[in-house]
Amino acid sequence: MSVTTNVKHQNLLIAAIAFGIILNPLNTSMITVALPEIKNEFTLSANDITWLIASYFIVCAIFLPLIGKLSDFYGRKKIFLSGLLLVSISSFAAPLSQNMTFLLGMRAIQAVGTSALYPAGMGIVRSYIEKNQNRVIGALTVCATTSAAFGPTISGLLIQQGGWHVIFYVNFPIIIISAILGVFFIPKDEQITTKTFKWDGMGIIIFSCLISLWIYFLQTLKSGISLWALIGSLALTLLFYFFEMRKVEPFIDVMFLKKNLNISFVYFQYIFATLIFFAMLLSMPMYLQSVLMLSSKLTGMIMLSLSVFSIISTPLATRWIEKSRYKAPLLTGVLIGIVGVVLLMTIKHSSPLYWIFLVLSIIGFSNGMLNIGLQTLLYSFVSKSETGTASGLFLMSRFMGNILASTVFGLMFATGVNDTNLNWMTIILIAVSLILFSGILFITKNKAANGYSRA
Repeated sequence: MSVTTNVKHQNLLIAAIAFGIILNPLNTSMITVALPEIKNEFTLSANDITWLIASYFIVCAIFLPLIGKLSDFYGRKKIFLSGLLLVSISSFAAPLSQNMTFLLGMRAIQAVGTSALYPAGMGIVRSYIEKNQNRVIGALTVCATTSAAFGPTISGLLIQQGGWHVIFYVNFPIIIISAILGVFFIPKDEQITTKTFKWDGMGIIIFSCLISLWIYFLQTLKSGISLWALIGSLALTLLFYFFEMRKVEPFIDVMFLKKNLNISFVYFQYIFATLIFFAMLLSMPMYLQSVLMLSSKLTGMIMLSLSVFSIISTPLATRWIEKSRYKAPLLTGVLIGIVGVVLLMTIKHSSPLYWIFLVLSIIGFSNGMLNIGLQTLLYSFVSKSETGTASGLFLMSRFMGNILASTVFGLMFATGVNDTNLNWMTIILIAVSLILFSGILFITKNKAANGYSRA
């Protein structure tokens, strides 16, 4: 029976995907609150903690495009359920860690598993959900955004009860629900091809090295520019580009991205949009607690403005896109974001809490519109058979934005958390917002000119 003809089955399929894809953003943000306990238990330095976070980003950045291609090639249900299995293994073993090395290994397995869920899940949605597909994608986007924003609040409550280990156990109810629904309500994979998947092993190795070196370079900027790291990063980037150009089946199809500039621009704009949002998630809790001296509970309540208003704007933007296409909703979203970021300049230690809440709400509202707008715009440029690959690269772009946001945060607050440094960070975010506006203006103009959508 076709899933699209049975509303009950369709809803359960969507639920299976929703529970799966929240695991990646949830585990990205939950660990931030656990870092002080982990640091004390394993006697870690600040640099060790930085790499505990960065290593997760590196693994996700590597495996998202790879697993996206694997899901398109071997079948999305297989990849989705395999991802849940890997998250289960890592979530069980990570709390048993006796040293930093073992914990890093379990986090790496967790990153691989959660990286499988988003591209495979989106591929399943595009293959089997025909009615109101954009609204379904919008709802899934809300789930991912909300889980990331709620992660610190959830982990804060859990850690008070059972220590940092509990943040891994909280995954199990989500995994179990997603797995049961997935087994019964995601249709069996159809035979896509009889060809053998060709691994671009050298491409993966070069990409892994260049991502790791770029992160090292960015993480050490606060101590000055490391010339060897900069030269090495640029050299590896060029090597990767020219190596992949010559591959028949490359790890990342750089020629495809070069020929399809619209798709490449979507990824770049998503990096910038994520940079702004994640910079807020990183900086504002510390600012509220260190400068305004708020409790963690009150800080969490104020930070919810980002996710709540992102939830509100997503369905509104989805319906607007269905009626008016992409240009007006995306440009409106980025303009609202510029207003919100500019208003950050007005926040200082004497600002009333309602004003801070309002400014963060504006930025959250903008993020919701941009998130769903860029995602649906991307899928209008790619075929259903390419969804896994495209989704993997899209989520990889989010992690690039996360990495850049953490770099901006580290550089701007290296000398302390205060009004002056917040203003300097805001100036950077205003510049990023203006670049984002220019890029979206360009890509939506091209979209209107092309006037096509690939099925």
